[in-house]
Amino acid sequence: MLYIGVDLGTSAVKLLLMDGEGKIQKIVSREYPLSFPHPGWSEQNPEDWWEQSLEGIKELTADCDKSQVAGISFGGQMHGLVILDEKDQVIRPAILWNDGRTGKETDYLNNVIGKDKLSQYTANIAFAGFTAPKILWVKENEPENFKRIKKIMLPKDYLAYKLSGTHSCDMSDASGMLLLDVKNRCWSKEMLDICGVTEEQMPKLFESYETVGTLKPELAKELGIPETCKIVAGAGDNAAAAVGTGTVGDGMCNISLGTSGTIFISSKEFGVDPNNALHAFAHADGHYHLMGCMLSAASCNKWWMDEIIGTKDYSGEQAKIEKLGENNVFFLPYLMGERSPHNNPNARGTFIGLTMDSTRADMTQAVLEGVAFAIRDSFEVAKSLGIQIERTKICGGGAKSPLWKKMIANILNIKVDVIESEEGPALGGAMLAAVANGEFASVEEAAEKIVKVIDTVEPEPELAAKYEERYQKFVKIYPTVKELFNEII
Repeated sequence: MLYIGVDLGTSAVKLLLMDGEGKIQKIVSREYPLSFPHPGWSEQNPEDWWEQSLEGIKELTADCDKSQVAGISFGGQMHGLVILDEKDQVIRPAILWNDGRTGKETDYLNNVIGKDKLSQYTANIAFAGFTAPKILWVKENEPENFKRIKKIMLPKDYLAYKLSGTHSCDMSDASGMLLLDVKNRCWSKEMLDICGVTEEQMPKLFESYETVGTLKPELAKELGIPETCKIVAGAGDNAAAAVGTGTVGDGMCNISLGTSGTIFISSKEFGVDPNNALHAFAHADGHYHLMGCMLSAASCNKWWMDEIIGTKDYSGEQAKIEKLGENNVFFLPYLMGERSPHNNPNARGTFIGLTMDSTRADMTQAVLEGVAFAIRDSFEVAKSLGIQIERTKICGGGAKSPLWKKMIANILNIKVDVIESEEGPALGGAMLAAVANGEFASVEEAAEKIVKVIDTVEPEPELAAKYEERYQKFVKIYPTVKELFNEII
């Protein structure tokens, strides 16, 4: 049988076709626009996601035996607010994960409702990107739209609804809404009340590997895919990427260098960081995970290359970088504000340490190192909880850079395992579809049979020591300039 994984990203949807043995048959990608109606805002039209996904499925299956397509599942950008009216029509553009408009609402939740209560209700505190503050923003600023809300959804779940007719959400993605009682895997009545919404307005909850419905007959006819094709709940992009990299079970780690950056630690047991610097979420394998998320990772490098120095030759620019661990230029990678561990939407990207002999290569190096240092910030929180991590998998666009992988290995001083396929969320989605169809007994079994480590980047003691010294300087920069950010924005 064949399985489709749909990775609904911020800039494009990537679709992957996998056979029952886990071999990737084909990958297609289709872009759609991103809108910034005001500084710090970030929106997309859900219809763009749907149109490009539908065309992408047609392109993906053009050369295969369509009768063999048995399941479709998803990995999707998290936290985005999609609201539907009583006719299931989209009320307004989706407010995305990297949207920073909800400072007031986030402050209200954390400081008036209180972080202790939020953590008690949902195992997390409010971050500007989370869905609950966005609902409060719509309630306050667009009351007419708020009154029309019949269903609240997340981005990938809109695709699942369009394919199956079911309003669904999986546990991992729901964890990032600040509306889920993560420990008990159900909607938090207290949080729904705080946001002024009802359980009837929320989608039905599923585990990531559970079937939410089958393909609508009219779509089956249009696509040439059987009506029996299962639409499977899927997962938030980070949990789906973790499945695709085999980061399931207990004590496994994955670092993702995508538009955003994450460090993801899977766990059989539920646990919460007492300072809530890391997110405590449900995992796609039916268990739990801790996650540190930075808002700008590979997107920092893209911004630096495309917008500032004006080149697409990423590898050529990195080839000019020679002296690792000796750079006097530092970069704070907070181009969209920051989540873990600072939780500060007002944080901004910052170069510091420039002199007359600083070069273009030094600044490129600082951007790459700044992202790695920021990932280590979350890594340090995990270590403070007594979690011992000696190695990590790596995925995302940034993982294609040998230099960046070397930096990660030495800045965190851990082994970095490179896997055969770096397709992350799309592969994870296809694997979840295969599990739902009984191809594998569990998510863990699918990961064990499909994910293969092909290389390991080892830290070098001398370089790791140099980076230790650099990191101790890096961690002093943000606290020093933190108050300045509030004045300059």
